[in-house]
Amino acid sequence: MSTIRVVLADDQTLVRAGFRSILEDEEDIEIVGEAADGAEAVRLARELRPDIVLMDIRMPDRDGLEATREIAGDGRLEGVRVVILTTFDVDDYVYGALRAGASGFLVKDTEPTELLHGIRVVARGDALIAPAVTRRLIAEFAGRVRRPEPGPQLNALTEREREVMRLVGTGLSNDEIAQRLVLSPATAKTHVSRVMTKLGVRDRAQLVVLAYESGMITPGWLG
Repeated sequence: MSTIRVVLADDQTLVRAGFRSILEDEEDIEIVGEAADGAEAVRLARELRPDIVLMDIRMPDRDGLEATREIAGDGRLEGVRVVILTTFDVDDYVYGALRAGASGFLVKDTEPTELLHGIRVVARGDALIAPAVTRRLIAEFAGRVRRPEPGPQLNALTEREREVMRLVGTGLSNDEIAQRLVLSPATAKTHVSRVMTKLGVRDRAQLVVLAYESGMITPGWLG
């Protein structure tokens, strides 16, 4: 198993120390750098090319949202994934962070096992959007944007691909999509990859955002 290389970005030294104490005992995870602000996080991402940047939202100099947008927009950092660290009192930033290019988010007081699971999920190319609380948040903030207008790029999708995109938008994994559509997991994965390629999105998280913004899924659709 390859080692997951992680950069910690948080302006609070004690917070970084807490995450480090959890992560450094894992054989498949290596902390390769720490940043106290967004500008430093971007610099380390470019210098070290980590697999994951755990990024706090509110930091001096350059906040986590702008740093995420800069990392996601740098073609040289295509393999670098950003996971936003947040607290429930700053949820207004979550949707914006996903739009900026984050691959998901974790609440700072999450259980260690969930932190480790989240890092591994994102490292293997999935988006950290499966938990029901995350889906509700995305639905809530998607509802605040202007009235969705289907983009012309959706016309390139087959009906099956549209169906797959809707299921991705609800937070289902490839295995869950396969089960729902009575497909093999490999076929479901192929469909998801084709949708992402056709729409030119960075990863699953951006596919979810596009599903909401295009009106393919409407807030409240999950009930």
